[in-house]
Parts: sequence; structure tokens; C-alpha cells
Amino acid sequence: MDKERIIVIGASAGGVEALLTMAPLLSPNLAAPVVVVLHIGSHRSLLPNLLSSKGPNPAVFAQTGMVPRPGMIYVAPSDHHVLVEENKFILQRGPKEHHARPAINPLFRSVAIDQGPRVVGVVLTGRLDDGAAGLHAIKACGGTTIVQDPNEAREPSMPLQAIAGTSVDHIVRLDEMTKLINTLAQPLNSTSQNKAPEWLKTEHAVTLGAGMGELSRIGSPSGFTCPDCGGSLFEIKEGKPVRFLCHTGHAFSLLSLADLQDNVAEENLWAALRALQEKEALLRKLSEVQACDGAAGAAETLQEAEKLANFIQQMRTMVWKNPESETAEI
Repeated sequence: MDKERIIVIGASAGGVEALLTMAPLLSPNLAAPVVVVLHIGSHRSLLPNLLSSKGPNPAVFAQTGMVPRPGMIYVAPSDHHVLVEENKFILQRGPKEHHARPAINPLFRSVAIDQGPRVVGVVLTGRLDDGAAGLHAIKACGGTTIVQDPNEAREPSMPLQAIAGTSVDHIVRLDEMTKLINTLAQPLNSTSQNKAPEWLKTEHAVTLGAGMGELSRIGSPSGFTCPDCGGSLFEIKEGKPVRFLCHTGHAFSLLSLADLQDNVAEENLWAALRALQEKEALLRKLSEVQACDGAAGAAETLQEAEKLANFIQQMRTMVWKNPESETAEI
């Protein structure tokens, strides 16, 4: 029996350009729906309008209860994960993954569990590695996996991490990718049943709020804390890449956790620096008051302030970034 396919695409930095390159090359008679997650956070998105203006396939925001239809492009709206359950969209403002909402992995994971071999998963350009675990889930459920050639991607990290995380079926440039999608969109002539592994179902349930009981079945305490809520992070035992979940459902990979912890550490260092500067100013003021009142200890207080000032200067040197490297990263 022929079964309708579904194409799911994840992208981040450089994704708009990539998607607009692909849109006009998709078949006007595309035999499968396309679902797109782009990292936009809570910012307003014009992506459906842009895609509709560039290609033959109309694009709209996904909405809860919608049934994905062939030839349509569905875009994750701002600040919402898009899931697929029983061949219908569900939008939710659940825990962020990789500090992103919408995120790629929730869609990929849910559609892999729901539709198994019918899924074609695509990872495009982007920083870090959202989509790598989701693509692994699609592969584990019998789906087809495609990754943009990292040499073509504006930001090659997401494609590279996706390739490292699973045995990818196709690594292609964008022009080849659209031809491939047009072909793979044809209904799947297969009797294969959806056999999602239990660890994947449990991991997905935890991200939907299943809690500590389920989390302890698939993970073990990592010793790290969640940068989003401060809870304990558990390292997931199965699947790839290495990733962490807290009991509220926040999810991270090693890459995204390290990236966020860099930001948290820097914020804490600046807060400590500010507190020390205030203490130095207070000590100097105290020394002045002591000297004016003829009280004992003015010299010692001033000496303490000077020692603190020297320490603050050393701390500034450690915390300040090199402006040239910061500009290069941007």
C-alpha cells in the first residue's frame, strides 16, 4: 500500500537564503507536505510570505489541528515548537531545546515516532547541532536522511554534526537536494510499520513534561545543571549525539550546553566584577569618612581598597574579550 511521505527541514543561520534558493526548484506537483523549522525565537517571521513569493508551493504557518497536505509548505511560527501526532500538527510553548523555540529536534523526533519510514529529514546550514539528534531519530525509525553539503553551507556546523551523529543517506548541494526531494516526495510503496525505539518515545515524553520518573529510565545524573532553570541535567544513555535533559524538559547537546555555559559564566563574572567595584568604592568612601572624623583605621581601609583595585584590574584582564575575535565571530 502506498503511503504519503512527509518532508521535514531544519535550518538556522543562513537558513533563509538556503530555503529561498530551494523554493523555486521544488515541483509544483510536490507529492508530499514540507514542514520547516527555522531558528527565529520570538521574533516575527515573514518566511511563509517569502517562500510563497519565490516558489510554486504555497507556504503558511503551521497551526494546531492542521493535517499536512501535499504541495504545501508549513512553517513553525515564532516561539512555538511544532510537533506531529496522528498526522496532525500540535503547536506548543514547551521547554526550549538548545535554548531555542522553535527547535528542530522536537519536530524531527515527533514525526519520526508518528510516521516512521515515511519521513524524509533534512538538515541545512546553522550553528551548533540542533537537528543532529532529530535526524538520528528519523534514521532509527526507518526514515530517509539528507544533509546539505557542509562545503556549501554558510554555517557548516549543523550539517557536520548531523553527519557525525548518524549514517546519513544523502549529502548534497541545494540544487541536487531539491531534485532529490521531488523524487523522494512520491508515496512510499512499503508495508513497513512504525517501530520507534522505546528510548526515543521516553525521551520525547520527557520533553513533553513526563517528569523525573521517566527521565531516570533513560538517563543518569550528569553533575551538570540546566542553564535555563537550574535543575539537574541527566545524560541520555541511548542515541546520538551525547545530550542532556532536565526534569522540566530542557534539552541540550554537549555543544549547545558548552555554548550556553560560556554565556552564563561570563554573566556571572561581570556580576562579580560589578560587586567588587562597588565594594572598592565603599571602602574608599569609608576611608575618607574615617580620616575626616579622626577615627582609627583610615589608612588600613584605604590599603584594603587598593588591594581590591589591583585584583579587579586582574579580573578585568581575564574577563574582557578580544574585540577582533568577537567581530570575526559575528
